[in-house]
Amino acid sequence: MAHLFRDLSLGHSKRESSSTTTKSSAAAGGTDLPSPIGQLAVELSDSDLRLTAYEIFVAACRTSSGKPLTYVTSFTSSNSNSNLDSPGQLSNNSPSSPAPQRSLTSAAASKVKKAFGLKSPGSGSKKSPGSSTGSGSGSGSGPGKPKKALTVGELMRIQMKVSEAMDSRVRRALLRIAASQVGRRIESVVVPLELLQQLKLSDFTDSQEHDAWQKRTLKVLEVGLLLHPRLPLDRAQSSAQRLRQIIHGALDRPIETGRNNESLQVLRSAVMTLASRSVDGSLTEACHWADGFPLNLRLYQMLLEACFDINDESSILDEIDELMEHIKKTWGILGINQTFHNVCFTWVLFHRFVATGQVEMDLLYAADGQLEEVAKDAKTTKDPEYAKVLSSTLTAIMGWAEKRLLAYHETFDTSNIETMQGIVSLGVAAAKILVEDISNEYRRRRKSEVNVARDRIDTYIRSSLRTAFAQASSYYP
Repeated sequence: MAHLFRDLSLGHSKRESSSTTTKSSAAAGGTDLPSPIGQLAVELSDSDLRLTAYEIFVAACRTSSGKPLTYVTSFTSSNSNSNLDSPGQLSNNSPSSPAPQRSLTSAAASKVKKAFGLKSPGSGSKKSPGSSTGSGSGSGSGPGKPKKALTVGELMRIQMKVSEAMDSRVRRALLRIAASQVGRRIESVVVPLELLQQLKLSDFTDSQEHDAWQKRTLKVLEVGLLLHPRLPLDRAQSSAQRLRQIIHGALDRPIETGRNNESLQVLRSAVMTLASRSVDGSLTEACHWADGFPLNLRLYQMLLEACFDINDESSILDEIDELMEHIKKTWGILGINQTFHNVCFTWVLFHRFVATGQVEMDLLYAADGQLEEVAKDAKTTKDPEYAKVLSSTLTAIMGWAEKRLLAYHETFDTSNIETMQGIVSLGVAAAKILVEDISNEYRRRRKSEVNVARDRIDTYIRSSLRTAFAQASSYYP
């Protein structure tokens, strides 16, 4: 749609000095973009959320048959001498290796990237973490020796900035959990609780590291079971009160983990009672501890963010197809489905476009393309939680777009006019879904009376003209 506006001689009505201001504000646009997901009622840093999401990812990717997870050490030269051990270590070529340990190659073109026309990491940037430099047959660390291709799990660890030491602890604990609970579905496991049961002080470098890990793990239980539970919580419930007391007490005096002591037995009783609640009040096998809003969406956003190359933040990894295949295995724990995925992925693509300077048109067009899937979902999905998330996400996108389009002569000039078409398309698409599929007012009116695209573009043009004339009149009183 950009050709509709190019002929209006954009930028001629503004002073030369304003061009620099506009570009500077565009570059900083990602810092003032509010998240539509909402804030958690307890302080958890992005690092805390990433580590929790990673724990869920590793737990969810264990084989459905209940076979233990396989720990595979890093294949990069810097990690080839790793002393981390695991009782279940298998060769990467072993047919019994679980899916998360499959080697990655970039030979096949990604279906996701093809669908959206997304670029691969630039040739001028560092190689993506999943790319290999040789045949992968060598394991030495000397110069000139090829490195083995990363596994899905190892690539995800790097992308989510999880240390090898923490990764080793998590995987060893999950191996023991899987061995003791063969055949148990991961949806029936409260991962933080089981990690508290398995990991003890001696598994950490020092007591400070252990205490920080314990506080973060208990905070996750607090936010998932008490502050943002999947089902409404009766705060007078004894289990809720008991769990709250344990968590707050541990902030002053850490509990002893890694043993089946009385403290952990009381904690387990309270956690499992709360996590096993159902709508009708009965206890169920499936546990709900990370599927309440907005915790689940914050965690899922962390997983989707890992699909972007850490060496080139505007590029999606070539291995996104395999990563996405495994990320979707967390849906059962997080209470995510395809419709929520589509909304979250739209926001992640859009936010990355804004945060990286609003110059990567591939990301803008990909977000616009993903909105087409969202539009289809919006017509058929009646879930009130979904409608709430959808409305806040589209409102944030439309608000950002209209801030630039309602006075577009101040936003666009010859240096960035190419982005205007994409921003108009994105803003109009968001507005159409909001009006046609969410607004009750639209349902009360005949469709022939409403043309959202025409009305929005007309508003952009008239608003910008009024602003331009107002500025011109102030120059010549």
